[in-house]
Amino acid sequence: MSLYLYIVAILLAAYFIRGISGFGSGLVAVPLLALKLPLTFVVPLILLTDFTASLVLGGLNFKQLAWPEIRRLLPPGLLGVVAGTLLLVSLPKTPMLIGLGSFVMLFALRNLFLAGRELRPISTWWAWPAGLTGGTVGALFGTGGPPYVIYLSHRLTDKGQLRATFSGLFFMEGLARIASFTLSGLLLDVRLAWAYLGAMPVALAALWLGSHIHTRLNNAQMMKLISLILLGSGVSLYIKAMN
Repeated sequence: MSLYLYIVAILLAAYFIRGISGFGSGLVAVPLLALKLPLTFVVPLILLTDFTASLVLGGLNFKQLAWPEIRRLLPPGLLGVVAGTLLLVSLPKTPMLIGLGSFVMLFALRNLFLAGRELRPISTWWAWPAGLTGGTVGALFGTGGPPYVIYLSHRLTDKGQLRATFSGLFFMEGLARIASFTLSGLLLDVRLAWAYLGAMPVALAALWLGSHIHTRLNNAQMMKLISLILLGSGVSLYIKAMN
């Protein structure tokens, strides 16, 4: 019973943050769930719940999507999905946990360092390294948001458009990851289907609440909160890997 309560609490926190910012659910949920469950189970589960969340949020904000940016990021992102899937099914557990912990901690420290600063526009050429890295890390760890977030936050200034574009991009990339995970056998697990059905009511409730608070919170304060959560989860993953 304690495991189920732990999972529900993590999902509530992760998708509440996703409802506010348009991203962050995988960054919060995957490291913390990986403390209790196998990464090869957690990543496909969050893929399915994130895909549904992207459909909900992207559908609600369809007219706000920045299509030119999505067209730049999607091709390299799809290449990264294939590479990340191959790594997920072949790498041993301990290096994966250490890699995930390092990844989320670096992103958290970056956010804390840059919190409140005005971001300068960057060249569209950065879409290729951002997309390739985002697709690879997304398939490998279920947390591919940071490379996309870093790129898009330097390209889009409107908060609503940024949030909608995150969700639209994650939805399209999610389709490719579902196909890739199915071919690799990662989604062919009855337990995963039951876990997804149980997780979705929790995730949708948290998304609804986060979406209603979206317009009332300061972005810099929210990013600081996410960063502190990520730092804690990264440290926890290091401890789990060492044990």
